[in-house]
Amino acid sequence: MTEPATKKPREDAAPDGEKDVIMVTGGSGLVGQAIRMYVESNKKDNEEWIYLSSKDGDLRVRSDTDAIFAKYKPTHVIHLAAKVGGLFANLAQKVEFYRENTLINDNIMENCRINKVKKLVSFLSTCIFPDKTSYPIDETMLHDGPPHPSNEGYAYAKRLIDTLNRAYAEEYGCNFTSIIPTNIYGPHDNFSIQNGHVIPGLIHKCYLAKKNNTPFTIWGSGTPLRQFIYSLDLAELTVWVMREYHSPDPITLSVDEAAEVPIKTVALAVAKAMDFQGEVIFDTEKADGQFKKTACNKKLRSYLPDYKFTSIDDGIQKSVDWFVANYETCRK
Repeated sequence: MTEPATKKPREDAAPDGEKDVIMVTGGSGLVGQAIRMYVESNKKDNEEWIYLSSKDGDLRVRSDTDAIFAKYKPTHVIHLAAKVGGLFANLAQKVEFYRENTLINDNIMENCRINKVKKLVSFLSTCIFPDKTSYPIDETMLHDGPPHPSNEGYAYAKRLIDTLNRAYAEEYGCNFTSIIPTNIYGPHDNFSIQNGHVIPGLIHKCYLAKKNNTPFTIWGSGTPLRQFIYSLDLAELTVWVMREYHSPDPITLSVDEAAEVPIKTVALAVAKAMDFQGEVIFDTEKADGQFKKTACNKKLRSYLPDYKFTSIDDGIQKSVDWFVANYETCRK
């Protein structure tokens, strides 16, 4: 059995006069940018933050990764970088999704061990859970069955992070852990209608409908339920995990089950935030997808029972405002 996470003050904090150097891989993406935004207003004097992008080197290559660790000498690592893609990419490139993610993760974890990094926090995903499962899902169910065949290359590579967090703790005493977030949205997202996730795709679609004076059409009936976490909330909780949560066992970062909302509610919130006055159509000829994928956040609530998540309405308003202000330069 792994030791339970402690609630005592950080054991891995830098001694007086020394700095913690926190390196964020994948620092230019949705979550990396959110962490940057959060840290800018919540930075501690003894912390220096480094945000990596692909320009810093190829994390699939061991020598590149070694050079990055030698250059920045991190004491803590938040590992967001991964090869990701949509359904069709995952189906067509299972080998590449497995191999490239395994290479990235191995290079990061071994460098953290060799360089005596005090804390490594890696990101997992709810899509790596067993395909056949009961709901709500929690951290203990990760390895209870095979993932959906469509993304098994990606899923098994990500699952191995959890396996190795425990192995590194047992064999080398490393303080490695992982986070399982639910559906993330917010500023700096990918707002592609074809390849983006639900909320950013709807925001872009509604923007174009308003601009072109056409109906705002949503694929499906709008009845499926989802839990959405605003990226700045996830950033705050990720920094809390880095500073305060010390167990190799993963922790789910999600809004409460009661905050699960139908896609229809999300679409109407987007229309309201965009001040869209036109017709809203739900195209029931299009498939709905899975009805619900509820995740349980009881572990998180055992540590932070009073944490207040950003409401879906407020989060969507902030995301819409950011998208409109950054339309020319954002990913879309």
